[in-house]
This record gives sequence, structure tokens and C-alpha cells, in this order.
Amino acid sequence: MGKDSLFEKPLTRRDFISYGMKGGVVLIATPTIASRLFTFPGEKTLEEGTIRALDEAEMKRLLSVALANGGDFAELYLENRRNTSIRFEEGKVKSANFGISQGAGIRVVSGNKVGYAYSDDLSFEKLKEAAKIASYIARGGGSGVEVASLVEKKLPSYITVKVPLESVVDDRKFELVAKADKAARAYDSRIIQVYIDYYDEVRERTIANSRGLLVRSKLPLIWFVVQALSFKDGKRHMGRKRVSEHSGFEFFNKYKVEEVAKEAAREAIAMLEAREAPAGEMPVVMANGWGGVLVHEAVGHGLEGDGIYRNTSIYAGKIGKKVASPLVTLIDDGTLPNYRGTTDFDDEGTPGERTVLIENGVLRGYMHDLISAKMLKMKPTGSGRRQSFRYYPIPRMRNTFLANGKHHPEEIIRATKKGLFVRALSGGSVNPATGQFNFDVREAYIIENGKIAYPVRGATLIGRGFDVLSNVDMVGNDLAFAPGNCGKGGQWVEVTVGQPTVRVAKSIKVGGSRR
Repeated sequence: MGKDSLFEKPLTRRDFISYGMKGGVVLIATPTIASRLFTFPGEKTLEEGTIRALDEAEMKRLLSVALANGGDFAELYLENRRNTSIRFEEGKVKSANFGISQGAGIRVVSGNKVGYAYSDDLSFEKLKEAAKIASYIARGGGSGVEVASLVEKKLPSYITVKVPLESVVDDRKFELVAKADKAARAYDSRIIQVYIDYYDEVRERTIANSRGLLVRSKLPLIWFVVQALSFKDGKRHMGRKRVSEHSGFEFFNKYKVEEVAKEAAREAIAMLEAREAPAGEMPVVMANGWGGVLVHEAVGHGLEGDGIYRNTSIYAGKIGKKVASPLVTLIDDGTLPNYRGTTDFDDEGTPGERTVLIENGVLRGYMHDLISAKMLKMKPTGSGRRQSFRYYPIPRMRNTFLANGKHHPEEIIRATKKGLFVRALSGGSVNPATGQFNFDVREAYIIENGKIAYPVRGATLIGRGFDVLSNVDMVGNDLAFAPGNCGKGGQWVEVTVGQPTVRVAKSIKVGGSRR
């Protein structure tokens, strides 16, 4: 096959996108043809307006169809995503993917029933079919309502973009991953392999509902991950560093890829000398930033509204009661500028807000979508989130963190005679009904006589979120954040976790690998 025979004639991005709009397309390109697929002749940017434009009259008609069998509420969610992903390993680009997807979901809430249907075909007739299906599922309940006139609402924006992702040529992205690979390998000769994942997307949303709400937004997102594998004398360790924000390409002025790569390599080399971890109950000092994932998992999920109204959470019915140490203030904030968990409004159209969950140890609130807020007669908090148009929204965390305390981080270490210092957690599990958790520790060190002594491997953390929060006895003043992905109910959404350095005096058992 000749090098120009991939297509009979050159495709513009408009032509290429038109193929995808038939129902969604993902191309997987080898490095040799990636540049031809990513950069189209004479054009550098994706064109705007790729969501099929439904006018207000069409949207209102669809909502009316959805409520034909009764119901209290109907919602139309339109989405378009365009993304680029690059996988770099063994010193070269392993794969480069360009994806386009679009579709719509229609939800009907009728009493305690929810009907949901979606389509990746945005023709009016197909959406009408979806509306009928959602209506049929939720039939027989609710009072039946008239669809209010749709009025587009402009909400405050917490995301700024200086260099749109669509304006960046793809060669620039390949240069960044190659630069990160070089920096990680140069850190130490014991780095034997480097894996880099680059991902960006632009997600456009239109949300309309039977109460007359109409909002639109455009969310850019960048996700950059470096993993470095070290090896010496039969021992190996995979270090990792991730950065992510809703941002334009100016993101890489803030996060230098060389520094991201060096941090992954630093962990990989430091842990080569790790000894087997001891076991038993001991004070645990959690480092700032990614250490916040423990609070996210062990506590945060228990404060999401669906578990509260179903009474499956240990925190149900505890508003106004003490649930933690007076040093603990826990916040979930959807308004932090450009953070990974931030959006101007959630996937139901509710504006973002700062939600105080625990204040000085006292439970103050929960995270709500429209349904949990209705069930508990509380205000929605802008926490209704969905993975894509294929899913209905549920209460989810956004940017969840422990607020700053008064202690200097070095002071916390000095005050710990013997304990475990945890810099990074890996995978784990938690039961929201009980708060019981089990986490693998990726990077940890033994504290002896108020000093960090040596690295250990094979540690796990076992405990109950309620007990952990109650036994926080020192909180640092060095709040930091880290990005991640959160899974719940078969859906994944982007989140941020955060905390300052924190010491838990007791109630965490360390499962170690030392015999």
C-alpha cells in the first residue's frame, strides 16, 4: 500500500468528524500514520459546533414526550467529546488515539421511579424514541407536570483557558512525552523503563429540563501520567506521578513535564532500598496531597446523598453530631479554579458550590444531586455527576479535602517517636456502610525518634473511617492536592483529593510483610 492510499482523497477535519457523528468513532493509529490522522491538510483545529444543534422548541418537545406518561421531572442531557491519547514506552510512541463521541440521555423522575434512556444518534426521531422509552420505564407515578419555557442561563465559570486544546498541533504533544521520558531516564541509571500516558479532551454539554433550565458549557481536560520502573539486585519498584486539570495547553507552563518525570523516578529509586514493613497498630503520618485519597475513600463516599437517604451509610442521621476530632474540617468544593473535579455546573445543571461536610469535628452536610436532595428535603449541592451520556447522574465527590491545621509538617514528624510515614497509597477497598477500609501503601517510611529513618515496602493500612477521623491529633499547614479517578456504581469520574500532613495517633492497623 502506498503512503498516500489510506484515503482516496485528503480529509478535512469537517469530513472526518462527519463520519464520527453517525454514532461515535475511535481511531487507533500507529506512530507512522498518527500525524496524518491528527493533523488534517490546511487545518490545525477542530471546528466548533460539533454537537447537533437542537433548538429550544425541539428540546421542549422531547421533554414533553418524556412526561407523556406522568412524572415530576424530565431532563435532556446532550454531550460531545473529542479526545487525544498517547501512550509512550520503550522510548517511543506505542499508540496514538483520536476519539470522537456524542450522544444524549433522557431521564424521567416519577415519584420514586427513574426512567433513563440514551442514544448516540442525535436525530430528533431517535431522541424521541429515547424519550418514549424513559417515559415508559417511569410510567404510573408522579403528578404530571407541564414543561416550562426554556430560558438559557449563564452561570459563573471556574475554568479559564488561554491556549485552547484544539489550537495545539499534535507534534507538540509528542514532544512533551518524549521530553518526560528523557528526564526520567536521566534521573538515575537504575531506571530501566518509563511509561507515559498523555490524554486530553474537550467535552461539550447541553442540559435542559422541564423546569425551564437550559445551560451549556465546554470543558477542556488534561491528564498526564509518568511511571518509572527501577531495578537493582533483583528488586524493583514502579514510581508514579500524575497531574491533571480542566485547562488549556497553558497547563504545561504550570506543570513542567521534566519535574513530573523526576518525581516518578525519585520514588522508584528511593523505594529500591525499602525493607519489609512491620505489622501492628502504630501512629500513622499521612503526607499532604495524595494522602487525601484515604479520606476520600474511607469517609467521603459515606457522605454522598444516595447512601444517606437509603440509610446504608454510617453517617446517616448524624447531622450536628460529632463524627471526628475537633481538628478535622472536611470540604467538597466544586468551585476551585481549574481543578480536575471542578465544573461550572454539575451534570444536572446545578451550579458548583463549596460544601462543608465536617466542621471542627461536627457533621454539617452531605453531597446531593437533585434526587437525594428531594428525598432528604435538602438543597442540591452541585454533586450530580455522570461518566457520560450513557449514564444517569448520581451524587459524587468533586474536589474533596481536609482543611489546613496549625502544625508545621516537620513538627508532626518530630512529635512521633515511632510510627509509619505514608507518602503514597495505591489501590484499596472500602465499605461505605461501615467505613471499614483496606489500602495498599506504595511509598512509606519508618519514623524513629522523630526522624524519617528508612523506606519500607509491603505495608497495608486497615481501619474504619469513623475511628480514623476521631483519632486525628495533629494537622499540618501544608495543604496540597492530587488528581485521580473515582469509581462508583459502575461509573468513573474525574476528582481531586487533598489534605495537609496529618497524624492519626491510633486506630489504624499496619499490615506488614515482615515475618
